[in-house]
Amino acid sequence: MISVQDSKTLFCLLNADQRTFEEIISDFSSKFQSDMHFRICCSLAVLLEEKKMLKPTQRLVAFSILYQTYSSQPSSASPFISFLINAACDDAAEKLERAFVLQLLESDGADNSKEVLKQSAVDYIKGFDPSSHALPQREQLQKQYCDKVQPEPYTSLFRAAAVKNVISDPDVPRGCDANSPELEFTPPGSKPRAGSGDRDETVTGLLQKLSLEGLDPQWIRPLPPRLPIQDGELVWLNPDNNHELLWDYGMCADTSRGAAVRELIAKALKGPLVPAQQEQVLVELANDPKLVYHCGLTPRKLPELVEHNPLIAVEVLIKLMNSAEISEYFTVLVNMDMSLHSMEVVNRLTTAVDLPTEFVHMYITNCISSCENIKDKYMQNRLVRLVCVFLQSLIRNKIINVQDLFIEVQAFCIEFSRIREAAGLFRLLKTLE
Repeated sequence: MISVQDSKTLFCLLNADQRTFEEIISDFSSKFQSDMHFRICCSLAVLLEEKKMLKPTQRLVAFSILYQTYSSQPSSASPFISFLINAACDDAAEKLERAFVLQLLESDGADNSKEVLKQSAVDYIKGFDPSSHALPQREQLQKQYCDKVQPEPYTSLFRAAAVKNVISDPDVPRGCDANSPELEFTPPGSKPRAGSGDRDETVTGLLQKLSLEGLDPQWIRPLPPRLPIQDGELVWLNPDNNHELLWDYGMCADTSRGAAVRELIAKALKGPLVPAQQEQVLVELANDPKLVYHCGLTPRKLPELVEHNPLIAVEVLIKLMNSAEISEYFTVLVNMDMSLHSMEVVNRLTTAVDLPTEFVHMYITNCISSCENIKDKYMQNRLVRLVCVFLQSLIRNKIINVQDLFIEVQAFCIEFSRIREAAGLFRLLKTLE
C-alpha cells in the first residue's frame, strides 16, 4: 500500500504518544506531500478497522490524523467522515475512543482552536473521565449527520468463506500487557513464524504488503461456450504462416562496378575529380541507376559533393528523385551556404526535373537572406550579381511564378539597385507586373 520508508515514518508518528496531537499532525503534513495524504489515510483506516492492530494511544493518533487532514474542507467533502461517524457509533469500542472521536466531530470548525488536540494521547487517556461524557445513541448521531453517513457497502456472500489474515497468538494469554506482541501475520504462501513476532514489525509489514480484508478462496469459473456464427457475421481468421521462400539471385553478384563508383564518390567529397573520373562516374550511373543507392553518399555529405563536383551532384540527385530520402537531400541543399556551385546545381535541377515549388521558393529566400547578411562589400556585390542572374534564368525559363515572390524579389532589387544586374532584374519584374 505504501513504501517501506513511508510506513516507518508513519509508524513513528503513531508511536509519539507523549507529543500533542497538534504537533503530530503538523509533522504529518510536513513529512507527507498532499498527493500522498489519501493513500496514507486509507492505510490508517485499514489498521483502525482491526482493533487488535494498534495500541489505544496509536488509535487516538490515527483518528486525529484522519480528521485533521481534511478539516479544512466541509465535513461532507471529507472521504473519511462516514468512517469517523461509524467509529463514534461503535458499541463494541472503548468509551474513551468513542468520546475522542465525538470531540473531533463536534468541534466548531477548522479555524477554531481545538482543546483536545493540544493534549498528548497519554495525557488524554490519564485525564479521561467517563462520567463527563455522554455518548448519544446511534439513531441520534445518524439523525445529526444524516447527510454524511454513507449506506452500507455491498458485501458478497463469498466473504463469509474468507479467512482473516490477522489472528490472535494462542501462545499469549488474554489480559497480558498491551505492549506485548499479540499478533501473528502470515502472508499467503509462506509458513507461520515461530513465536509471536514484533507488533511494530507486523503492522509495518501489513502496510507495505497486504490489506486486512482476508484471504478469499479462488472461485473457478469455466469459460463460456462459443456462440454459433450468424449469417453476415465476421469470422475470426487464423491464417497459416507457410510462406514460399524466394531466392535472391543478386547474391554473390559482381560488385566491382559499385566498388569503383564508391571509391570515386569518396574522392569527389574531398576535391574535384579529373574529367576522365567524372565521365566514368556519369557513365556508370547511366548504365545502372541503382548504383546511386550504394555509392556511399548520404544527405549529410551532399554539401561537400556540391562544392567540389557540382555536375556529379546534379546527376546523383536526379537519380534519387524517386527515393524516400530525396526530401532530406533537398533540406540539406536549401540550408547549405549559398555559393556559385549550389546555385548551379539548383539551376540545372530546375531544367532537368520538376522540383517542389516549396523547395525553390525556400532556396530563393535563403539566397536573398545570404546577400543581405554578408558584411564584406566585395563578396556581397559578387553574390548579388550571381543571385540576380540566377533569378533571371528561373523567370525566363518559367520555372517559378514571379508573382508568388514579387514583393520579396522587388525589395531585394531596390535594396541593391546600385548594382547593374539588380537594376536589370527590376526592369524585368516591371515588364511582368
